[in-house]
Amino acid sequence: MRMPLASLAVAVRIDITTPLPKSGFRKEYFTIAWNGLEGLVAVIAGVVAGSISLVGFGIDSFIEVTSGLTLLWRMSVDTDVPGRERNEKRALKIVGICFIGLAAYIAYESALDLWSRRAPEHSIPGIILACVSLIVMPLLSRAKRKVGRALGSAAMHADAKQTEFCTYLSAILLAGLLLNTLFGVWWADPVAALIMVPIIAKEGIEGLQGKACVECSA
Repeated sequence: MRMPLASLAVAVRIDITTPLPKSGFRKEYFTIAWNGLEGLVAVIAGVVAGSISLVGFGIDSFIEVTSGLTLLWRMSVDTDVPGRERNEKRALKIVGICFIGLAAYIAYESALDLWSRRAPEHSIPGIILACVSLIVMPLLSRAKRKVGRALGSAAMHADAKQTEFCTYLSAILLAGLLLNTLFGVWWADPVAALIMVPIIAKEGIEGLQGKACVECSA
């Protein structure tokens, strides 16, 4: 008996799309586990060294955990076609709030550092953590973009952008720690962080507006 064309199309669609949510789940589980560990190490190292940059980086990692949990929720309702657009916009707004909160925190702490001329102590654990993050985050962001395009998920792509920003923050953190450790340039990290604030804030505003990225909607 021949399968009707419509049923065949549905079957093919299911075969093609079924593995993709699993791939997305695996990446989000890894992201949540990594960022949880990263945040814990960064906050502890930051408190010990008196480094606001490290503490801020750790809080950023915890915000990334929130973003990852948001994406897990989004993908859990991905099969609900009627509610997908509504849930997609909600997820984008939650990620956007994370961006705005991150931008506000970085701006506040950076300005406070510059005003008080406060330099962190040397932190070898912080330097090692930033180096490892610079390796892991770009690979994870690239993988998330791939899954986001396959799923047609603007929320996944937004989460990939937030992971990419974590890479930038890792570079800023590393540069600040190294310049302070090697050359005593106390203001390098807060100035670099302030440069990132408008970029992060822009992504947060777009998320709150529920804008889907071009790549995902293509």
